[in-house]
Amino acid sequence: MLGMIKVFGRLGSVIALILLVVALLKQLIALVGFLLMAVKIAIVVIFVAVLVLILLSIFRDRARRKRDFTEV
Repeated sequence: MLGMIKVFGRLGSVIALILLVVALLKQLIALVGFLLMAVKIAIVVIFVAVLVLILLSIFRDRARRKRDFTEV
């Protein structure tokens, strides 16, 4: 009887350890997915910001050229 309890105790601890590893891997996969999504969003935001800066510089240059043309 005592030997059977030891066997079930060890088996239970192995199963608990396996389930703990599976749960931790699920959390790790979710964290990596979240970080990848955050990086993708950051890349898109930086790309949009660069486009806006380019457009602003184009419009500023046009306005400066127009002002220089009217002064001459």
